[in-house]
Amino acid sequence: MRPQTHVLFFLLYICGGLSLDFKVVDLTHDHSNTTIYWPGNPEYNFTILARGNTTGGFWYESNYFGTAEHGGTHLDSPAHFYKDRHRTHNIPIENLIGPGVIINVKNKAAANVDYQVSIDDLKQWESIYDQIPKNAIVIMNSGWHERYPNASLVFNTDSPTDSSTFHFPAWHEDTIEWLISERSVNVVGVDTPSTDFGQTKTFAVHISLGKANISGAENVANLDALPESEV
Repeated sequence: MRPQTHVLFFLLYICGGLSLDFKVVDLTHDHSNTTIYWPGNPEYNFTILARGNTTGGFWYESNYFGTAEHGGTHLDSPAHFYKDRHRTHNIPIENLIGPGVIINVKNKAAANVDYQVSIDDLKQWESIYDQIPKNAIVIMNSGWHERYPNASLVFNTDSPTDSSTFHFPAWHEDTIEWLISERSVNVVGVDTPSTDFGQTKTFAVHISLGKANISGAENVANLDALPESEV
């Protein structure tokens, strides 16, 4: 069995009213030797420090693991792309909890690998489920999570160490500005490696989210197990 670490970084809830009738869905990919990192980051490191019987006659295990921030399923703190904003340990816990909104763009991403979620996509969701609720966690479901952990498929290139060749969907900067100005969101997420689409040169989505002190979630897993709304 390969060593692995599970990290839970936010709570998205989709359940009716005050009912306690719910199921838990793990939205994270394993952190292990298969973890996909943005180029330039060190690889995952899991080292067994001790595993066996001691001279005192009892079993003892101790391990070391090391990982870069931006690998696998992870949280982008606002400080990632904007000075003097929240780092991860500064983010109020209430800003990591919220009603779930899943924006399904799988068909559009299948037709255009560089697709960027539009304002019209959000308005279409609202035409079905009503206005995006306050303090929502809004996540794009492009179907990309099914490609994980194959780096060539996730980055959609034969050169997964060269970011200039990346092609994958994410959010449009105008859509993010609309969410910030017209709605109240706690986290914006994607099932791809970045909240900016693969061919970005400006990382405008990262910058806008950071400026607004809103966290981003990347490489989110198992989105098909969630309904698109809490309703």
